[in-house]
Formats: sequence, structure tokens, C-alpha cells
Amino acid sequence: MKLEASCQCGKVRYSVESRTPYPYMRCYCSICRKTGGGGGYAINLGADSATLEIEGAEYKRFYHARMAHGHSEGERHFCGECGTSLYLYDPRWPELVHPMASAVDTPLPTPPEIVHIMLDSKAEWVQVPEGPGHVHFGGYPELSIEEWHRRHGLLEE
Repeated sequence: MKLEASCQCGKVRYSVESRTPYPYMRCYCSICRKTGGGGGYAINLGADSATLEIEGAEYKRFYHARMAHGHSEGERHFCGECGTSLYLYDPRWPELVHPMASAVDTPLPTPPEIVHIMLDSKAEWVQVPEGPGHVHFGGYPELSIEEWHRRHGLLEE
């Protein structure tokens, strides 16, 4: 599925092909909360980095998040004008880019379940939905974005 995305001010636009377009995973870690906002969580999708096309790249910046052991290798790309979180790229997995669902303008499919991750790091004021269709993890689960899509019969070929 081709994803079209943009920042709030419109200076940065990008497109990328994704085989895993369901926005099913909500991350509540302090990095995602503080760099992306959006209800105390961020939602990353998976996409093919070789298909990434960017307009307005001169306005784009990136940030290496601070972690207990130093800085993350992942580059959190954002618009330098309006601050919109755009996508994450990690050189350890050069074939992938992770668009932020909040920046995607293409209508995304509704996931059959929501996986809430990094709940041990969530802010106290955040209320996490429970019940059928909601799965919870204190940390990061073993299941990758591609594996989740495959398990649910949703991996696009």
C-alpha cells in the first residue's frame, strides 16, 4: 500500500510503500510520548525504505533519542518548521522505515486488535483501553510489525 504523509505546515511531504499498514501498536514509552505526543503514545508502521520519496527534505531534521546507555541509533525525523513527527529510520535495519501513523494522510485500515506496549513507562495520567481487542505489554513484545500482520492474515504482498 502506498502511504502519503505530510507535516502539519505542509513543508515536508513523503510517500513510501508499506506491506504492514495497520496502525495496531501504540507505544507509551517516554521517548514516543515526548517526541510525538498524541495522547501519550505513538504509532509506528513498517515500510520499505528504498521506496521513500521526500519533498521538502531541506525542512526535515532528525533526533537521536537519549537513553540510559547513551543515544538511540534510530533517527526520529521531524519537520524543523512545525515539529511534526514524520518517521523513524534505524541504520541497523536499513531496509525499513517506520512512518508515524499520525503523519499519514492516506486512509489507513482499521486493525482487528490494538497492542499497547511499553506500559511500564506510560505517564500516570494516560488511561489505556482494556477489554476485548486490546493486548497489553509492560515492555516491547517479541512480535515484530511484520509478524503481527502475518499472524492476522494482513501482510500485503
